[in-house]
Amino acid sequence: MLQTLPRCKTSSGAAYLERGEGRETLVLIHGVGMRIEAWQPQIDQLADRFRVIAVDLPGHGFSEALEGAPGLSLYVGWFRRFLEEVAGEPVNVAGHSMGALIASGIVATAPAMVRRVALLNGVHRRGTDARTAVEARAREIGSGAFDRVAPLSRWFSADEESTEAYALVRDLLQAVDPAGYAAAYAAFASGDAVYADCWPQIECPSLFLTGDGDLNSTTVMARDMAAAARRGRAVVIEGHRHMVNLTAPNAVNRALADWLETS
Repeated sequence: MLQTLPRCKTSSGAAYLERGEGRETLVLIHGVGMRIEAWQPQIDQLADRFRVIAVDLPGHGFSEALEGAPGLSLYVGWFRRFLEEVAGEPVNVAGHSMGALIASGIVATAPAMVRRVALLNGVHRRGTDARTAVEARAREIGSGAFDRVAPLSRWFSADEESTEAYALVRDLLQAVDPAGYAAAYAAFASGDAVYADCWPQIECPSLFLTGDGDLNSTTVMARDMAAAARRGRAVVIEGHRHMVNLTAPNAVNRALADWLETS
């Protein structure tokens, strides 16, 4: 059974968790179809040294949805307002998948708000075949008739199907609000190039992490972004796919801890 973590709520309707009282703040943003609980291993291990804030995306978990058909820039604007309300100082931002696109958007448009930025399983300038596939999936989700758990076969290997991580992600996908999911997925499908040119101008320490088996957020994408960033570093976790923060939490947490110590 899905265990719900306790949340607070901002005046604008964003639901979030806050834990720890460290010298710096780490803000975690999950991917499409997920919610705060997808960050459980990072919250548990990093909150002893940092103030950790994890937020539900609009229309996910307990956060209110954005109106209409929002593009990626509107999700970035929502996130900026969230940071202004809960942070009060420059923060470290780590995003996974759709959250990684939002993280790139906030560091591109409001760099003074970001100490360090980390993109986990981030997409960057998809190829033609990948773009066609993700746009088709977006249309399917938007129609309301879609297989909620279809991503599991891409996100996990066959030998991970009996794991707690697999069960958690399956439960989160089954629980997600269809309208919130469709809106975020549409923005995700069209968002891989929106802030793609920002990296040569980004001066803060920038981590780009993925699993070597992730066919959508590929090692090439992570390395290309790291090479473009002024202070970029790529980390590739071998033997893992899209949900690497759950399937290889110790390796991911070590990479995040190293990034958080970068001055």
